[in-house]
Amino acid sequence: MTHRPDEPGQGPEAHDLPEGEPTAAPSPEGSGFGDVAGQAPSQTEVEEKVAGDAVAGDAPGTAEERPVDPDADVDTEEDELAAMKGSLADLTNDLQRLQAEYANYRKRVDRDRQLVAEAAAFKALTPVVEVLDTIDRAREHGELDGGFKAVADQLERVVASAGLVRFGEPGDAFDPTLHEALSHLGADPDVEVTTVKHVAKGGYRMGERVVRAAQVLVVDPADA
Repeated sequence: MTHRPDEPGQGPEAHDLPEGEPTAAPSPEGSGFGDVAGQAPSQTEVEEKVAGDAVAGDAPGTAEERPVDPDADVDTEEDELAAMKGSLADLTNDLQRLQAEYANYRKRVDRDRQLVAEAAAFKALTPVVEVLDTIDRAREHGELDGGFKAVADQLERVVASAGLVRFGEPGDAFDPTLHEALSHLGADPDVEVTTVKHVAKGGYRMGERVVRAAQVLVVDPADA
């Protein structure tokens, strides 16, 4: 039986291949597609290949490739510094305000304490004024001598140290806030304003507070 040269499987090339080994079609170099040699990749494998390349950093515009702006950090630090300076200024103002309020509070407390002390001394020393009037009358009549004079001097020193001050002398200009005019003795050409001529009872005060006004007799200027 004669074989035809063009009959499949009967050419000389067919005799060079070992029997039982299938002929494998070459696959694309480095493609990695297909589990079976010579099998074309499926649509799913192609999509998975593209997605994997994108995740691996092949896609342009990834976070690693974006340029970093150095001015952004500088602006942020400047904003934080400005905020800290503002907070410091606010705290400084609050501290200064509290210090001023505390200083005013201390002044009020000291003033109130002084007023309380003066009021207590005023209440205690007011009755002593009558005793001092008696001493003044005894001194005017020359009856202040001996042991009585020593006691009188000591009493006057004690009340003076407590803040009780005597005022009112002949020749003082009349002051209605300090003097009580018991009588006007007429005009006097030697004075230019209403003037104390005689002191009936001396006045006493504690600080700015008048315990008792001086009881006086006054004269008026001649051209009044």
